[in-house]
Amino acid sequence: MKEFDYIIIGGGCAGLSLAYELEVHEKLKDKTPAIIEPRQEYKKDKTWSFWKVVPHNFDDCVKKNWENFSINIPGKTNYLECKNYPYQSIDSGLFYQKINNRLKENKNISFFKDITEINTRNSFIFNSVPEIKKNHLNLWQHFCGVEIETKNNFFDEEIFNLMDFDCEQRESVHFFYTLPYSKNKALIETTWLSRMNDNSQKDYDNQIKEYIEKHLKIKSYEIYYKEEGAIPLFYPSNKNEKNKINIGTAGGMTRLSTGYTFLNIQEHSKYIRENIKNISNTQRFEINKKYQFLDEIFLRVLSEHPDKMSDIFFNMFKTSPRSVIKFLSNKSNFFEDLSIILRMPKLTFIKSLFY
Repeated sequence: MKEFDYIIIGGGCAGLSLAYELEVHEKLKDKTPAIIEPRQEYKKDKTWSFWKVVPHNFDDCVKKNWENFSINIPGKTNYLECKNYPYQSIDSGLFYQKINNRLKENKNISFFKDITEINTRNSFIFNSVPEIKKNHLNLWQHFCGVEIETKNNFFDEEIFNLMDFDCEQRESVHFFYTLPYSKNKALIETTWLSRMNDNSQKDYDNQIKEYIEKHLKIKSYEIYYKEEGAIPLFYPSNKNEKNKINIGTAGGMTRLSTGYTFLNIQEHSKYIRENIKNISNTQRFEINKKYQFLDEIFLRVLSEHPDKMSDIFFNMFKTSPRSVIKFLSNKSNFFEDLSIILRMPKLTFIKSLFY
């Protein structure tokens, strides 16, 4: 079996982002990389959205930017600006096409469907497939979204709805998320923060239909795309192993309180590229430990007090939107952290701190 210098396990967002970062900076020029990905073809299958707090390689894959957003709870709506850090939505189909077209230009890069097809003994491995142990207590963000086209102009394409809690909660945390791409096209997503084994929340089609027709009062529309998934709100096993680095969700790049992963993947890819010559001895890249600590407390509160979470999210954004965006994107300073913490229900969070 052929040997390779680098092996990337998983050709999804994390694996391809790393391969692209190394390729465009000519770190694969004299190397033999292999990418392991079982899918038969690449097509649009996800939507990655985030506040642009740092530059990235994929501005040409952005479907839409927004500088205004809203948060709804029953009876109240908060309208906010994010001009300093526009919210971006990336089309995964364009992302896959861009990267694969570039990687095909390098004849040293090989693609395989299964790891058993190659010899891994002397390779450095970048693994993006998380090892997730089943635990009924773990929290997940599970979601289903549809892109719709309405017969008439309906949406304000200049503002997106980050969270609409004016919906059935079922003793959990549930909200709808709307990204208007134009006046008559939008992604509408139902999102739950709960235990993975709660199948009672997965009547997604009915939830979305009711929200569109009864809440938004849209009577005539067509669904032309659908996506569904789940994001673990806990860190998968990430052991230190010789000649191996976990990347993406497997490498702890998901922010647990939000599910945001895309920009963390880009920063991790840049870090690996900058240290690739001495990668075997490079210190592990992590999300700042203060965010890990704060997220752990936040998720305890979410687990114990799901009924309070809509008000907590709503009140969080009553402080400076800029500060909250930086906090949720791992870029906040001490004073910004403090301004957000002071908005939280203090007794509830203090109890969770000593849980």
